[in-house]
Amino acid sequence: MLKNLLISTALLLTSTIVIAQKDFEKSLDSLQTLDDVNLFFKKNKTIKGKVIVFNEEKHKTRMAEDILKMSIGSKKYFKDAPQKTYYKVIEKNEIPYYRVSCVYLDSNKKSISDINSIRNQVISKYHDGYRFTDLAKQFSMDNTAKQGGDLGWFTNGDLHPEFEIPVIEGNHTKGDIFTIDIPEINAYYVVLVTQDKRLIKESKVLKVTEPRK
Repeated sequence: MLKNLLISTALLLTSTIVIAQKDFEKSLDSLQTLDDVNLFFKKNKTIKGKVIVFNEEKHKTRMAEDILKMSIGSKKYFKDAPQKTYYKVIEKNEIPYYRVSCVYLDSNKKSISDINSIRNQVISKYHDGYRFTDLAKQFSMDNTAKQGGDLGWFTNGDLHPEFEIPVIEGNHTKGDIFTIDIPEINAYYVVLVTQDKRLIKESKVLKVTEPRK
């Protein structure tokens, strides 16, 4: 009798867990927009999750590649996670990205006359065949000097607007070199376009962990 009762209780618990899991998955299926996601977390404050962005240039892991191939609304989980964690694609876009390298000069440390002299020297040496990476390592006055002035891929809103506008709206192509002045922050640049504008695939993904039972 006791044995049968224990078996019945175990079966009931298993059935309850399966139903709860299905309810959780069903609630994820109902999330179609970022507004839906925000409302979901407001109503379920104990559930751990967030929206993350996967970018085909910045994220090169196998998991990122799999997620970027998923269609809007599809979801999956990865079995090697300690808890069952779902990834659901909410949005997919192709975003224009830009890539430049720069030599940064600080007018707090150099006079405008010296800055202009250095910038002319950098541009002249570049046209004479010097590698821009070497020039940046020699002259640039911030941490980007360590990577030869490379700023990596960026899109509108990632950097200071007075820096972005000449890059984004300047109709530049790979190999163009020019200067940018931002006097209000004492920043003066020589900028080299290292890649043409590229549309890069991004997916906005809900990452959410199923609550423990």
